[in-house]
Amino acid sequence: MTRGIYIIANDKVTDHAIALLNSIRLYDKETPIVMIPYDDNYHNIADTLNRYYGVKVYEDLEFIDRLSKKLHETFGGKFFARPNQFRKQACWFGPFDEFLYIDTDIVVFEKIADNLNYLANTDFINCDYQHLGGIKNVFSAKVFDDGVFTQEEVKDIFNGGFWGSKKNLVSEQDLYEVFTECTQHPEYFDFSEKTSDQPIINYMLLKRIKNRFNIVRREGQAPGNWAGTPHFQSKQEQASVLIDPTVNQPLQYLHWAGIRIQPGCPYWETWEYYRHLNPELPPAYFPAPIQKSQWQKTVDNLKNQLRQIKAKL
Repeated sequence: MTRGIYIIANDKVTDHAIALLNSIRLYDKETPIVMIPYDDNYHNIADTLNRYYGVKVYEDLEFIDRLSKKLHETFGGKFFARPNQFRKQACWFGPFDEFLYIDTDIVVFEKIADNLNYLANTDFINCDYQHLGGIKNVFSAKVFDDGVFTQEEVKDIFNGGFWGSKKNLVSEQDLYEVFTECTQHPEYFDFSEKTSDQPIINYMLLKRIKNRFNIVRREGQAPGNWAGTPHFQSKQEQASVLIDPTVNQPLQYLHWAGIRIQPGCPYWETWEYYRHLNPELPPAYFPAPIQKSQWQKTVDNLKNQLRQIKAKL
C-alpha cells in the first residue's frame, strides 16, 4: 500500500508552496508528494519543488484536462470564482492508495502523513472546526427546506483545504454525476464569499461517502488550525510551533484560509519562519502596497455608499 500527499500549485503561489514544503520536510523526509498543476503556468514551481523536496508532477495530465473541460461544460464559466480548484479531485485517481490533500496556504507542525492512520477505521478524514460556524460558505437553508440534508448530517461539513481518503473511493463518473446534480440546484449552495469548489465537494462527501471522521472529534479534543483564530500562542517564544491554550495542545497545522499571507497578517512570523528555512532559496518578495490617492479614496467611498443604497432598495 502506498501513502502520499497531494498539493495543487502554480508559479503564482511559489512562496506559499515553499513554506508548506519546508514545514512538511522538517518533520518528514520520506513521504512522497505529488503536485497537481493548477493551470499551465506551473513549470518553474514544479522544477523548484522537485529539486529541493522531491515533489513529482501528477502524471495523468490528460485526466486533469478532461476534468476541467467537463466542469466547464456542466457549469459554464460563471458558476465558480476559481473553477481550477476542482483539479484537486485528481487525488482520487493518482498513485497513492491512501492520501492527504493539503492547500499551499498551510504550514504543518508535525509528521502530518501520520494522520492517514485514521483511515484504518474510516474512509474519509478531515481536521477542522468548520462545522461550528454552521452551513455558511457551504450550503443555504434550502437544503433543510427540501430535505436534502438533516441538521445532523451537516455537522460533517469541512474546509476543502485539508482532507484525506482512499484511491478510487470516488469514481470519475461519480464526480460528473455530482456536478450535474449541483448545477440543477444552485440555490442549495452558498457562494457568497467565492468559495468555489468547497460547497460542491461537501455535497459529494455527504451524499457519497458515509464512513467519515473529523480528527478534531478525537478523544481528548484537538487544537484549532485557522489563522483567523487570535488566541494561538508561540511555544517558548518560538514561531516554529503554536499552542492552542483552550486545549493545551500544539497545533497540527495552521491554515490561512481566506487570509492574504503578507507582512502584518495573522501569524506572519510563523509563516515567514517556514518560508525561509531553506537557505538555498531566495527570500520571499512582497511588494509594498500601493498607496491610494485622496481622489481614489473618495471614489471608493462613493462606490461603497452607492452599494449600500442599492442594498436597501
